[in-house]
Amino acid sequence: MAENWGQTLFAALRSGRTTAPLSVSEPALTIDDAYAISLDILARRTAEGEKVVGKKIGVTSKAVQDMLGVHQPDFGFLTDAMFVEGAIDCAKLGLIQPRAEAEIAFILRDTLAGPGVTPADVLAATSAIVPCFEIVDSRIEDWKIGIVDTVADNASCGVFALGAERLDPAGFDLPQLHVSVTKNGEPLSEGYGHAVQGDPAMAVAWLANTLGAYGVKLEAGEVILSGSLVPLEPACPGDRFHMQLSAADQQIGSCSIEFV
Repeated sequence: MAENWGQTLFAALRSGRTTAPLSVSEPALTIDDAYAISLDILARRTAEGEKVVGKKIGVTSKAVQDMLGVHQPDFGFLTDAMFVEGAIDCAKLGLIQPRAEAEIAFILRDTLAGPGVTPADVLAATSAIVPCFEIVDSRIEDWKIGIVDTVADNASCGVFALGAERLDPAGFDLPQLHVSVTKNGEPLSEGYGHAVQGDPAMAVAWLANTLGAYGVKLEAGEVILSGSLVPLEPACPGDRFHMQLSAADQQIGSCSIEFV
């Protein structure tokens, strides 16, 4: 089953086309089944030369959960092919129905292995936090996803971009970090760190413990995406997004992306 669905979603990824929701085609699928499907897709990607460089948690904030109708977090893998710098070429990258979300990324100094990982453990293991845009993308038609659809589809991940700043997390109250986002120069959205499970470090701890149950670690050196602080925004060629991360009204970091 995992191999068949993995082949279907991998073909959708490589062809830039969508497929019907797995949760409709096969309602009996469980999250464990979905994770097995995502691993099958990952194996296909690594067989083509991609390397795992991190992990992600998604659907962490109420705004995103309400928007997608998925009321629990998802989780997936990041590969080197998903990291982008400069302009985001939708056609070249095979993006189908991309949406931009502003996040705080964690760069790990030490490995985290669940169960039992706490937010304090996450902070101790983190070398830096970074302003980040994740470009989510779904291989499921019209974003009609349930939790098994998004987990199977590698947490609906497309690509991600990192800002230039590398910030020491010990110097900030992460739940109170503020992000403001503009689209094509106009204000779009804003949010706080506490939007993701009350604390971005809590979200990363949840990810470490959830993946730990499958025998997977958050490895030293990896980039961990902690979830969107704002609602997702559809993106098209020509769109420009900018996020500004602030602490106590002081600007501390930013990230900009442009779609072509």
